[in-house]
Amino acid sequence: MKKIVILFVFVCMGFCGIAQEKTPIEAKDYQNGSVEMADQFRAEGKIYVVVAVALVILSVLAGYAFRAERKVSTLEKRLDSLKGKASVNT
Repeated sequence: MKKIVILFVFVCMGFCGIAQEKTPIEAKDYQNGSVEMADQFRAEGKIYVVVAVALVILSVLAGYAFRAERKVSTLEKRLDSLKGKASVNT
């Protein structure tokens, strides 16, 4: 059953790749130096909200990684101490 689900996911991903249209890149695309969405956000003052949300997400991820690392270190120390006690008793 698991193999069928994985096969189904890969087939669906293949159809998604086929459905995308390819647009050719022209010389004028390389000379375009403005990003309309960013300019509009900057003009309306919303760019600060976007930056703040990105910083919050990154800080939460960093905090989660730091906390997980501390928990793993604590568990490793406990495991080492249990191994040390087991070798003394045998």
